[in-house]
Amino acid sequence: MRYIISENTDAYFNLASEEYLLKHTDDEIFYLWRNDNAIIVGKNQNTLSEINVDYVKEKGIRVVRRLTGGGAVYHDLGNLNYTFIENNRKSFNDFRGFSEPIVKALQGLGIQAEFSGRNDMTIEGKKFSGTAQCKHRERVMHHGTLLFSSVKADISGALKPRDIKFTDKSVKSVASRITNISDHLAKPMTVLEFRDYVMASVTGDAATAPTGFTQEETEMITKLRDEKYSQWSWNFGQSPKFAMTREEKYPGGLVEVTLAVEQGIIQDIRIYGDFFGVKEITELEGILRGARHEEAQLRHLLADVPVEDYMAKVSQEELLALLF
Repeated sequence: MRYIISENTDAYFNLASEEYLLKHTDDEIFYLWRNDNAIIVGKNQNTLSEINVDYVKEKGIRVVRRLTGGGAVYHDLGNLNYTFIENNRKSFNDFRGFSEPIVKALQGLGIQAEFSGRNDMTIEGKKFSGTAQCKHRERVMHHGTLLFSSVKADISGALKPRDIKFTDKSVKSVASRITNISDHLAKPMTVLEFRDYVMASVTGDAATAPTGFTQEETEMITKLRDEKYSQWSWNFGQSPKFAMTREEKYPGGLVEVTLAVEQGIIQDIRIYGDFFGVKEITELEGILRGARHEEAQLRHLLADVPVEDYMAKVSQEELLALLF
C-alpha cells in the first residue's frame, strides 16, 4: 500500500488528486489531506440547495463537487480528511470495515469512538466523521472527514441554506450533532500532530514513511484541477434539475421569482408580484431565460438593463439576490 500526505490545502487540487489516484494509478492507497475553507458537495446534490450563498460569498469559501455520493460537508484546516483506495470491488459499501482503522487510532488516544448508523463515526453520540464511497471499475474509494478542531460556527453558517423553496430530486444533507476530536483528548495536540499520529497508526510501522506526489503526478492533478474541479460547470452545472422560488418585499412591492434550472441553465423564469413597471416583465424574463445560473454571467447580462423600468424601486442588486 502507498501512503500519501498532501501539504496542499487547495480544495480543487485535493479533490482532483482523489480522482487521479483512483482512475490513473494501480496502487492501493491511504491518503491524508486538509482543505482550507471549502464546502464539498455530494455527487448527486443540488449545490445551491445545500449552501448559504451569502455566507459562502462573504467568507470566500470554495464550493467543490466530489466523486462520491452523500451529503454536503464543510472543510477547514481544523478538519483532517482521509482516503482509502483498494483494488477490491467487494469492499464497496463496507463502511464499517474502512472505518475500523480510524476508530482504532482514536481509541489508542483514549477516545471512545465508534462506528454509527450507515456511514458515520461518533464520540458519545456526537458525530465527528461522515464517510462516502464510489467505485471505478474494480477499484473502490472510501473517504471521510475527521473533525479535529473545526470552527463550528462556520460549519452551521456555511451549510445553512437561506429561506428558499427548492423542488428537486437531489440528495439532501442531514443535520447532525457534531463534536471536535480535540475536545476529547487527555493531552492537547495540534491537527498536524494528529495527522501524523493517524498515519503512524494506520501504517502500523514507523519505518513506512508517507510520500507526497511526484512532479509528474502534480502536473496531471493540476491539469484535472484546472479543467474540472475549479470549474463552475462541475461544481454547479452538474446539479440535478431543480426549481426554486424566492420572494422578497421591497419599497416598490412584493417580488416573487420562480426559476427552473437544468444542468446549470435557466430553462424558465417567472417574476410575479404587486410591483409597478413601465415595461413588460416578460421582456426581463426573456433576457434571463437561457443564461447560466451563475452570478457573474447574470450580473453581466443585467449590467445595462434598467431593472426599475420593469419593477419600480427594485434595484439590479436586489433582483440578483432573488436569483440565488
